[in-house]
Amino acid sequence: MPLHIQNSTSQYMNYAPPKLNPEKELPKGFMAFLAPLHKQFTPWQQKLGAKRAEVLEASHRGKPPNYLPPSEATISDWKIEVPDWCADQRNQMTGPADDAELTVKLLNSGSPAVMVDLEDSTANTWENIMLAAKNTIAAYKYELSYDDQKRKKKVTVERSKTVTWVRPRGLHLSQGGVFKNEIMSASLFDVALIWHQIDPAWLPHNFSVYIPKSESADEAFWWRDLFQALAKQKGLPKDYIKCMALVEAHPLAYQMEEFLFNLREHCLGLNLGRWDYMASLIDFMLDDPNWILPDRNTIPHDVAFFQNFRTLMPEICHKHGAHAIGGMTALYPSRTDKELNDRALKVLEQDKKNEANCLMDGAWTGHPDQNEIAVAQFPYPNQIGKRPKLASTHPDLRPLPRGVGKISLEGTRAAVRTVIRYRNGVLNGKGASLLDGYMEDLATDRIYRLMIAQRVRHKVQVQGEDRKPIEHSFPLVSRIFDEELARIQKDLPDEISRKAKSTLPEARRIAEEMIVQGHHSPI
Repeated sequence: MPLHIQNSTSQYMNYAPPKLNPEKELPKGFMAFLAPLHKQFTPWQQKLGAKRAEVLEASHRGKPPNYLPPSEATISDWKIEVPDWCADQRNQMTGPADDAELTVKLLNSGSPAVMVDLEDSTANTWENIMLAAKNTIAAYKYELSYDDQKRKKKVTVERSKTVTWVRPRGLHLSQGGVFKNEIMSASLFDVALIWHQIDPAWLPHNFSVYIPKSESADEAFWWRDLFQALAKQKGLPKDYIKCMALVEAHPLAYQMEEFLFNLREHCLGLNLGRWDYMASLIDFMLDDPNWILPDRNTIPHDVAFFQNFRTLMPEICHKHGAHAIGGMTALYPSRTDKELNDRALKVLEQDKKNEANCLMDGAWTGHPDQNEIAVAQFPYPNQIGKRPKLASTHPDLRPLPRGVGKISLEGTRAAVRTVIRYRNGVLNGKGASLLDGYMEDLATDRIYRLMIAQRVRHKVQVQGEDRKPIEHSFPLVSRIFDEELARIQKDLPDEISRKAKSTLPEARRIAEEMIVQGHHSPI
């Protein structure tokens, strides 16, 4: 029976080329390997997606996520053994896997770990995902390289102790066009495509996956069974594949311990994916007028709804012997702008010191120049032996965002300007773009889209350009889209080439349409 997409975002789904001959154009034997996995895991993925929709709808009806009742996961004594090769995760550098040059630079940076990304920072197109998978395999074989124009030499991935993680697309995404008239789990496609082509003997450590976008503890079973099915296929112990998991959806923040328990044979830690988490928090609280977030870049890194979450995660992880990893600092260093560079590195140091003080074991960064500062903030090799002193094991994860930041028309303009430019990057094959000193990817794009939608929904009033009160509405947002598009077209930002300029009107149309039609998923 054909498997069909269950949601309204199919227009944004990644489809293989119509004339694809998978038996000939995909790796030899891959389709025979994939077919039984697709039959087992795609229907399950779709059921989990339907459950997600129910939880979101319940939150909008006034029943937001909350902690689960006590269970074996929370009251029994169980431990995760972190292997020696993974003991030091003080910095996990991340970057789009379809960018060979950046991937090589990250892997050669000396960072304790690198996450090679097929998700938020890689444009979700067939061409980009296939290139990302190809680069990932080449990196595992120490064959990935780029031509350094300045030094006039080829630079290849060097052998090192750096732990290499790979992040596939999340369970919320489907892949079309591989099986005729059917869709399949994009997570399954990505992991299976890479696993099918690698020999574990190449790797200096276990094959390691970074799980994104989970929303419940039950979803851990999907990943557990997939990892064990893949290990069995290569005759390896069932617990061979290791993982870390991002906690970037609001419901999962209440189920971290249960999720970790369900994946305890594989999972070595959790990561606070702060930007997607902020977007998810807005999404789940979208109908609550008390949850209007201020302009994104005026929200302090230690805002209460992050800080409470940030101290709970190490408690849960360290209780069971696992890593707790902090989030990404969006402000990016610059080798051409000293003032921006100094500010970015100062913010990085403060942010990572705060995470270390919360007993996190490491952080995420995205630029080689951030590695030394990030690593220096965390005790070597980790803080797993320490536990925070919490006033409650069930802290408030939704303290109202009062008294922080500001809500302004300029903030809405900045959001519009960012989503147009970000979506334009996607249309030109870029899943992450450096915009005004900030590295913006799908997570931050989603924050801005939701922030605008939230302000319209609650008719938020701000001071207009004429200093008179003005109410957010879709006509106002549409006018701002017109004005910001015209500004961008008139004074092209550095990241937009002549070719990319031609797609700006389409980028604007898609970005505005996603806001107006309520497409708030990370797509």
